[in-house]
Amino acid sequence: QVQLVESGGGLVQPGGSLRLSCAASASRFSINFMSWYRQPPGKERELVATISGGGRINYADSVKGRFTISRDSAKNTMYLQMNNLKPEDTAVYHCNLNTAAGSVYWGQGTQVTVSS
Repeated sequence: QVQLVESGGGLVQPGGSLRLSCAASASRFSINFMSWYRQPPGKERELVATISGGGRINYADSVKGRFTISRDSAKNTMYLQMNNLKPEDTAVYHCNLNTAAGSVYWGQGTQVTVSS
């Protein structure tokens, strides 16, 4: 069993930056891919960015050029650097882990609010 814990959310003004972290409680698993999702108020959850076990990265068009996903294997932690934040980035951000064995894990989420 793997637990994922997100941190780093908060309130930021438009144009500001935040860095989200997702710490995994265990290290004995092979990653297929890890992702960040977000759920804006009143909307469905959407994929933000994905990083594969081999380091291949994909972003949603809405965040390309502003967000950067990365992973520190030694710390079992994934990050999402978010720059030039916009009000439409306001959402609960969740991390997701898909292991090579086919298990799927979700974090509890961290709130990001972009407002002046």
